[in-house]
Amino acid sequence: MLSQKAKYGLKALIYLARNPSPTGVRIADIAESESIPRKFLDAILLELKKDGVVASRIGRAGGYRLAQAPEGIGIGQVIRVLDGPLAPIACASRTAYRPCPDCKDVEACLIRRAMLDARDAMSLVLDTLTLAELIAGRGLSLSEGAGLPV
Repeated sequence: MLSQKAKYGLKALIYLARNPSPTGVRIADIAESESIPRKFLDAILLELKKDGVVASRIGRAGGYRLAQAPEGIGIGQVIRVLDGPLAPIACASRTAYRPCPDCKDVEACLIRRAMLDARDAMSLVLDTLTLAELIAGRGLSLSEGAGLPV
């Protein structure tokens, strides 16, 4: 499940993409417009800055801006920065793999196989969707017309 932190992070990035400024957008403006608690947004934007998704400028005329074009910002990347791996369980993760302590045979585990499929489906959608496509309302939709439950 997407955390509130990642949801706020995506909302902030959408705001920045829709309101480009060479000097940056004040964090107070983002927080107010998107109904995000200011201190929480500070922490979120700092994490995104460390990963190179946003840049900031200090000072009265400063603020936050996207560090790259919206076409270059992957939604999966943002979620991993803010929430960690996409996999529903650690043994299905590509970036933070850990075997389950109660698992006798990781290769034969039927639960892990199902979670690998879930991870791959999420990755297919989120790693191919950019911030620009999200804003434009485009993207891969597996549920539309695929007969999948919503």
